[in-house]
Amino acid sequence: MTAAVTAPVKDGATAGPALGRFAAVVRHRAGRKLLALTAAAFVLVPLGIVLGGGGSWPAGLTVDVSGPLDDANLWVIDNRDTHPLFLYFLLHLSNTATDAVGAVYTALNALGWPGFAALAVLFAWRAAGLGRRGAKTAGTAAVVFAVCGLLGMWNATLLTLALMVVAVGLACVLGILLGLVAGLSDRFHRMLRPVLDTMQVMPAFAYLLPFVLVFGTGTPAALLCTVIYAAPPMARLTALGLRGADAGVLEASSSLGANGWQRLWTARLPLARREMLLGLNQTIMMALSMVVIAALVGAGGLGEEVYSALSTVDVGKALSAGIPIVLIAVWLDRTTAAAGERLGTSTPGASRLLHGWRGWSLVAAAAATAAVAGRALSARTWPQGWTYDVSTPVNRAQGWVTEHLASGVPVLGGTDVWSENFTLWVLNPLRDGLVWLPWWALLLLVAALAWLAGSWATALTSTLAMGAVGVLGVWTESLDTLSQVIAALVVTLLLGFALGVAAARAGRFERWMRPVLDAMQTMPQFVYLIPVVALFGVTRASAIIAAVVYALPAVVRITTQGIRDVDPSALEAARSMGASSRQQLLQVQLPLARPALQLAVNQGVVLVLAVVVVGGLVGGGALGYDVVKGLSRGEMGVGVTAGAAIVCLGLVLDRLTQPGAARSRSHG
Repeated sequence: MTAAVTAPVKDGATAGPALGRFAAVVRHRAGRKLLALTAAAFVLVPLGIVLGGGGSWPAGLTVDVSGPLDDANLWVIDNRDTHPLFLYFLLHLSNTATDAVGAVYTALNALGWPGFAALAVLFAWRAAGLGRRGAKTAGTAAVVFAVCGLLGMWNATLLTLALMVVAVGLACVLGILLGLVAGLSDRFHRMLRPVLDTMQVMPAFAYLLPFVLVFGTGTPAALLCTVIYAAPPMARLTALGLRGADAGVLEASSSLGANGWQRLWTARLPLARREMLLGLNQTIMMALSMVVIAALVGAGGLGEEVYSALSTVDVGKALSAGIPIVLIAVWLDRTTAAAGERLGTSTPGASRLLHGWRGWSLVAAAAATAAVAGRALSARTWPQGWTYDVSTPVNRAQGWVTEHLASGVPVLGGTDVWSENFTLWVLNPLRDGLVWLPWWALLLLVAALAWLAGSWATALTSTLAMGAVGVLGVWTESLDTLSQVIAALVVTLLLGFALGVAAARAGRFERWMRPVLDAMQTMPQFVYLIPVVALFGVTRASAIIAAVVYALPAVVRITTQGIRDVDPSALEAARSMGASSRQQLLQVQLPLARPALQLAVNQGVVLVLAVVVVGGLVGGGALGYDVVKGLSRGEMGVGVTAGAAIVCLGLVLDRLTQPGAARSRSHG
C-alpha cells in the first residue's frame, strides 16, 4: 500500500499528494479571505478614523449595569424573608442545601476518625479491585487521610468532603438526565452543545456571582454553583456514550422484541458505562476545584483555610491546607480511574465471593466496626497530639528563599528580577499596546481573526462579545486581563509544544514526565497560587506563572498524542526519500498534527483564562480583582459586571481558536 501522505525532502519533491492537496486548499481559502480582508480594510479603517476617532471605548456607548445590579442585590436582601419567591421556593432550596451538607458532615464526623479512615481505605480497595491495583489505591487513601490529620486539617477535610458528596451526587443526577435526553434526541443534543461549550469557557469565578446575588454567601451558593459547574462533563460524556453505542447490539436487542425503554436499560446504558465513569471522574475533579474556590463565598473547609492564608500571605498555613486538597484529588482520581479500568474485566475466583453487593456489605460492616471501636476508645476527632505544624518551617523557608533567591543570584538574577523584567518588558508593553489601539480597530482585528479562523458566524459572535465588554464599561480592565492571557498563552504554548514534541519522540522522557503531568492535572486551580506566591510574591507575574503551570499539562498531552497519531506510513515514506529527523518533524509530523495542535491552543486558552482570573487574589488585578472585590465586599454590581466581561472574553478567545480546529478535522 502506498503512503497516503508524505513529506517534502531536500530536493523539494513532495512525498505524497494528500498533504499537498490539504495545504493547497488551506492556502487557497486563506488567500481568498486575506484578499477580502485587505479590500475591507481600505474601506473600514478610514471610516473608523473619521467616525470612531481613537482611544478607549467611548463613554457614550457604555451602559451602567452595576447600579441596577446593586439595586437588585439590595432588593434581594430586603425581601429575602418576605417575598413569596424566597419563602416558597428559594428559601426551601437554600435550607435543603444547608441541611444536606450538614447531614453528610454529621454522618462523617459521627464515624470518628478510625471509622472514616477505614471507610475511605476499604472503599478505595473495593472500587479499584481486590488485587494489587486495589491494594495500592487503598494505601494511597490511608496516606492521604493520615496526612490530613497530621497537618491538623481533619475537620476542614470532612467539611470539604461533605460538600463534595452532595455536590457530586446532584451534579451526576443532573448531568445524567441531560445526557440521556441529548443521547436520545438529536434536536436536544444540538441545543445543548453550544450551552455546554459556553459553560466550558466560563472561568469558575464567573459561576459564583449569580448564586451569591440570589442566595447570599454561605453553603447554598457554594453548593449550587458547584453543581452547575461540575455537571457538564457528566452530561457530555453520557450523551457521547449513548450516541456511540454499537448499532449491532441495538439492532439485536430490537430483533428480540425490546421496546425503547428496554433497549435503554439493557443495551445503551451498559454500553455507555465506561464513558459515564469517565464523566464521573471529570465531575469529581471539577467539583473539588470549585468547592475550593467557593471558599470566597463562605463554603468553609480546606478552601477557606487556603483563602484566609493567601489573603495574609501566610504561605505556611496555605500549604498546610493545600497539601490535603492535592492528596484528596489524587485519591479520588486514582480510585475512579482504577474503577473504570476494571469495567469489562473478569473477576478472579478468589475474589468472586467479595464481588457485587457482598463486597460493599463487607466495606460497610468493617467501617461500622471501626467506628464503634473508635467511640469505645473516645477517638472521635483526630488527636491534637498527633498533629504537626508545618507553617512555621515553611514560612522560615520562604523567608530564606526571599532573602537568597529573590535577587542577587549570580547570572540568573533571582525570582524578583525575573518577575520585574517580565512585567516591564512583556506585560506592560502588551497591555499598553492593546489600550493604545483604537476601540474600533480592536473590534475589526477580532472580526478579521475570527473570520480567518472560522466563518462569518464566528466573526459576528466574537465581535459582539468583544463589543459587549466595552458596553459593560470595563474596556481597560478587560484589555489588562487579555494582555495577561496572551502573555501566559504564548509561554504555555512555547513550553507545551516543546515538551510535547520531546515526549512524542522520546519514550523515556514521556514515561518520566507522565506522573508529573498526572499530579499537575489533579491539582485544583487555587493550589497553584501557593508555591508561586512563595517564590514570586504578590505580583501580576505570579498570576501568569500560575496560569502557565496549570495549563501546561493539557497542552503537552494533546501535542504528544497528536504527533504520535501521525500516519506511520507518511514518516516511512519521508525517511525513504532522505528526509532528516528535523525535516520529518517540521514537514510531516507538525503539519499532519495540526488539528491536535489547534485543540491544544484552544484548551490552553480556556485553562489560562481560568487561572489568570483567579490570579486576582495574588496581584493579578484587572477583572479578577473586581470579581474578588465584589464577592468579598458585597459589591455585586462591580463583581457581576466583571464576571460578565470575563465570560465575553472567554467566548472571544474560544471562538478564535476552536473553529479552525474543527475545520481542520473536517478536512483531515
